[in-house]
Amino acid sequence: MSSPPSSTELGPIVSSGHLAAGAMPALSEFEFAMSMTVHAFHRWMVRAMAAAGTPDLSPLDVLVLHNVNHRGKAKRLADICLVLNIEDTHLVNYALKKLERLKLLKAGRKGKEKTVEVTPAGEEACRAYARIREQLLVKSVLSTGLDPKRLSEIATAMRSLSGQYDQAARAAASL
Repeated sequence: MSSPPSSTELGPIVSSGHLAAGAMPALSEFEFAMSMTVHAFHRWMVRAMAAAGTPDLSPLDVLVLHNVNHRGKAKRLADICLVLNIEDTHLVNYALKKLERLKLLKAGRKGKEKTVEVTPAGEEACRAYARIREQLLVKSVLSTGLDPKRLSEIATAMRSLSGQYDQAARAAASL
C-alpha cells in the first residue's frame, strides 16, 4: 500500500489552476490562503463581537469600531479609510452612521471637519471583544507553537504585498 502524495508532489494548493500556471504559482497559493483567511477572519470578528454582547455588526463595522477606539482620540473619515486601506468612503461612512445609531460612536467636529470618537459603550464593546479574543483565539494560536516573531514577519510581508496589489490595481485601472 502506498502513502498518499504530499502537498509538494501535488503542487501548490490554489483555487484556480489557470492562475497558478504562470511564472509564480506561489502567488496563486498565497492568494487562495489569503482569501480563506479573510473570510475566516470576517466570520470571527462578527461572531466574537456578538459573543461580546454586540450582535448584528458587519466585519467592516467591527474594524471601524476598533479603529476609532484605537488611542482613544477622535478620527476623521479620511483617516479611517487611509488606515484600513478602504477606497470607497461610502462604505465606511455607512458603518460610522450605524455605529453612531447604536451609540457606540459619537460625532464631533474639528474645525470644519466631522470627526467620530468612541463612546463609553463603544469602549466597553471593544474591551469585551478583547476578552473573548484572548480566551478563544489567542490561547488557541499560542497552543500551536507558532513563534510570535514569525507571525510578525508574515504580517510585515503581507503589508508589503498589499502595496504590490495596490500598484497593480492602479495599473489595471489605466488599461
